[in-house]
Amino acid sequence: MSKYKIAFLSYRSDPLSGGQGIYVYELSKALKKLGHDIHIFSGPPYPKVPSEVKFEKIENLNLFETFNLKDRLKKFLQKSNRDYLDYFEFFVTLIGGFPEMRTFGARTAKLLIQRGGYDIILDNQSLSYGILALQKHFPLIEILHHPITQDYKYDLIFSKGIIHRFFRHRWYSFLKMNKFVAPRLKQIITPSAASKKDIQKDFKVLANKISVIHNGIDLQVFKPNKNIERKKFKLITVASADVPLKGLDTTIKAMKRVKNSFPDVQLLVIGKPKEGGHTQRLIKKLGLSDSINFKSNLSKEDLAKEYQSSSLAIVSSLYEGFCFPAIEAQACGTPLISSNIPTLSEVTHGEAFYFSPEDSEELANLVCNFYKRPDKFQMKADSALISIEKNFNWDIVALKFEMAIARTIKEFKNAHF
Repeated sequence: MSKYKIAFLSYRSDPLSGGQGIYVYELSKALKKLGHDIHIFSGPPYPKVPSEVKFEKIENLNLFETFNLKDRLKKFLQKSNRDYLDYFEFFVTLIGGFPEMRTFGARTAKLLIQRGGYDIILDNQSLSYGILALQKHFPLIEILHHPITQDYKYDLIFSKGIIHRFFRHRWYSFLKMNKFVAPRLKQIITPSAASKKDIQKDFKVLANKISVIHNGIDLQVFKPNKNIERKKFKLITVASADVPLKGLDTTIKAMKRVKNSFPDVQLLVIGKPKEGGHTQRLIKKLGLSDSINFKSNLSKEDLAKEYQSSSLAIVSSLYEGFCFPAIEAQACGTPLISSNIPTLSEVTHGEAFYFSPEDSEELANLVCNFYKRPDKFQMKADSALISIEKNFNWDIVALKFEMAIARTIKEFKNAHF
């Protein structure tokens, strides 16, 4: 197999929050291991970069580092040699929009078209007009974890009042661009068959343009650890605390029911709630302040230890494109209870116990059943380990990407020469 010079783009790549930073780090590392020359280009927050992988910052105003208007204005005014993208970024943010995908795409397209020299471009979900410009000059694969139309749908469902709904509309105004760009892309890779189906439906993309390659996880870190004792009454969930899509409300409400039968149970949430926000208010209302704890910004090593010391993991998402937490928990040998949405049923291969999304009573009953028959749940967890090693290894993921890259380069050459 030929070795390629790959430009790997990601409009934001926070290494400690969400899946994009994890994805960029692990996939670039695995492709580098195969001998490819990887150059990461990212806007802030910037990624953790594997050794021997090149990295270049695509700087922006970084306006979402703060939500204070004076601080944002200061960032804008302090920028020397402002161009039209800086003005666009500032004023779209000022009226409640999210311009980073568009401005990242434009800045990166200008840079790479001028520079040249790459065999292929991988873009991690910016879906911007600049990506269409790059596709004219380079073979290009778009990595689309799931259509953001799903986030938009659930945000509107849970919005309260006309004003809140208006600002949700403003925030998701980039979807018009996404819907224009997606069907014009020649190659898309997504991490689940369920996500592929939604991309076809929501973005009107032909099925033959979309390939499914499951994500991997670091099996050297996420694995059972016999030296760490599991705490009988420690439950764990990973969720962006105030994001409706993650369904944390369901787990919190279930906790109230579980504590009636098992008063010592404790829930650890890997995530950070908004100060005074919906999640904190719900916990206080249900009298669970002493039973639910939060941790955030954990390294993957520390996160693995939390899974390894937990007796049970819960994923209560309403929608997922893949779901790292479900696979990470299973890789650590931790029994899993999951909502039965299509993606989670697919990636967990039936090796979990499932409940209907938003049904806190059904979830509570499953947790209580776990304490009555832990051996039954552990059998599933042990079986899941075999599936994890077979299906979610980054080395295998990289080999599948390598084949997709070779095919995309060949098709580009046939079309242009």
